[in-house]
Amino acid sequence: MDRPDRLATEEPLEIRAGGPGQEAVSVAVTMRTPGNDFELAVGFLYTEGLVGSPREVTSLSYCQLPPDEQHYNVVTVRLARPFDPGFIRRNFFATSSCGVCGKASLDQVEIACAPVGPGPVVAGSVLLGLPQTLRQAQRVFEETGGLHAAGLFDSEGALLTLREDVGRHNAVDKLVGRAFLDGDLPLISRVMLASGRVSFEIVQKAALAGVPVVCAVSAPSSLAVEAGARLGVTVIGFLRQRGFNVYSHPDRIDMES
Repeated sequence: MDRPDRLATEEPLEIRAGGPGQEAVSVAVTMRTPGNDFELAVGFLYTEGLVGSPREVTSLSYCQLPPDEQHYNVVTVRLARPFDPGFIRRNFFATSSCGVCGKASLDQVEIACAPVGPGPVVAGSVLLGLPQTLRQAQRVFEETGGLHAAGLFDSEGALLTLREDVGRHNAVDKLVGRAFLDGDLPLISRVMLASGRVSFEIVQKAALAGVPVVCAVSAPSSLAVEAGARLGVTVIGFLRQRGFNVYSHPDRIDMES
């Protein structure tokens, strides 16, 4: 029997950046679910070390394109300072499946990002409740079954911000971008939970945003664990209602409560 089905939207987003009097240049193209595009743009630029504070961003806008082009698939970030395209050491093309990855960027992160501070101690019982809280708040996933999610929690397990996207790295960038625009960085007292697995890139983005604890319902990669250990991030995988694995910096987790 034929019947209609709702599918998650996936479209390209081009992120452009330019300083005063400069023509904006293309920085990256990512496959994303439309929505919270400005958060995604500044979150990406921040977690790639291309902007450092909200004071550097003077405006965010969809590009004025000819009628036959996709107006809402290009975002321009205007900066208060000159933007040096030569600072971009690699070409960015992010897919919805894995994002922008590569061992070579670990050294860049260590230069741009100091190890994350101590952060809170989180009860193990609090961690066990995070996946259900995140799942219950995933409105679009409930309708389509086709989106990843990333959520920011406080140390008591309260969900503060949730973003959904076809790419888990995009969902994280949207979270970071929201905090960037609100002036809430670094997120030194927060816990991040990502659906799916923990990649190196997610740990990298969390470290740059100052998040001390990163969790996922599936496995971390070996490079994600290495990055967590070196950047001071507690990496937790296989977080389910019955238990979890701690792969780095277990001192932030109170296993007795």
